[in-house]
Amino acid sequence: MTHSDSFEATGTCLCGGVTFTGRIPNDAVTACHCGQCRRWSGHVWASFHLEEPQVSGDSLRWYASSDQAERGFCATCGSSLFWRPKGRRTLSVSPGALDNPTQLRLRSHIFTADKGDYYALTDDLPSQEQ
Repeated sequence: MTHSDSFEATGTCLCGGVTFTGRIPNDAVTACHCGQCRRWSGHVWASFHLEEPQVSGDSLRWYASSDQAERGFCATCGSSLFWRPKGRRTLSVSPGALDNPTQLRLRSHIFTADKGDYYALTDDLPSQEQ
């Protein structure tokens, strides 16, 4: 697959209470190292863009983590699944929630100036400090 090909994907939380489908516009995964993402995920939040998302499940909850964005998770198993700017339909989704094969690749890092002090970035991927 090339970096620009789109494909359909399905996924679920750990307990299966939240499921989703949608179109992935490319194979790019971005790792976010900001303090909010590290606290929410327990380490580094990685995500890909999901367009035309169809999400279902009674256990899906949204948390307004800032004035600009909210995070979706399963209230039953605690899986951290989604991030989205408020008012937008496109989702950023945890690649760990996808059914295999994911067809995705880590392509970049963001908010590297805020990364934890307990790890180093040792790859040659593009990075943005903010």
